Amino acid sequence: MPHPDDRVLTDPQPAETDLPAAVLWDMDGTLVDTEPYWMAAEVALSAEHGGSWDESLAVDLIGMSLEASAGELQRRAGIRGTVEEIVHELMRRVVAQIAADGAPWRPGARELLQAVRAAGVPCALVTMSWRPLTNVVLAGIETGTFDVVVTGDEVDQGKPHPEPYLRAAAALGVDPARCVAIEDSLPGVASATAAGTRVLAVQAKVPVPAAQGRSRLASLDQVDVADLRRIAAGVVYDLLPAG
Repeated sequence: MPHPDDRVLTDPQPAETDLPAAVLWDMDGTLVDTEPYWMAAEVALSAEHGGSWDESLAVDLIGMSLEASAGELQRRAGIRGTVEEIVHELMRRVVAQIAADGAPWRPGARELLQAVRAAGVPCALVTMSWRPLTNVVLAGIETGTFDVVVTGDEVDQGKPHPEPYLRAAAALGVDPARCVAIEDSLPGVASATAAGTRVLAVQAKVPVPAAQGRSRLASLDQVDVADLRRIAAGVVYDLLPAG
């Protein structure tokens, strides 16, 4: 498995710099692979309402707030009901799936999270999932892993707006510019970038284009705490194709 040191886009000399002030973690698609559950719920609900929706269309909703996703499903997938009704029905289905199957971890995610905590770095979970679903996922994670949890139903503006990440940094009492945000979606990357954090994009279902100051990896098993230290200092790692 390639390591970030195999392709460094900026000078890695600040190896002895401080650890990040905090690591801010997205949940769906970054820590746990719940995106297939969301997609299955969207497809099934659309079919029940006589609409048309499939995985190729569902990719468009990855990383969006649940309210925005529900609005898209109203317009494009033929799902009837209010935005709130659609959100609650999707969540009910995804929660049931997680309860039955568990929340599958993304490669390297559990190990990196444990290493970051062992290093004494504060962590926040910054997710567009609402609190009821987030609590189901958190039930499978050691209590106290996250110092702060920001969910989609607790913000006024969801990703790609910077509010979720700004709120997490404020709750931790840290400067966003000294934090590393780990994301897999374009709205999430945009949110973290707008909040002024260092961004590590871990490409999953949606291609994440290269951009100035953006680190990109294929998997969290390609990065460790020492790499996060360097990213926080301004080093940019990119192990993905430039296109």
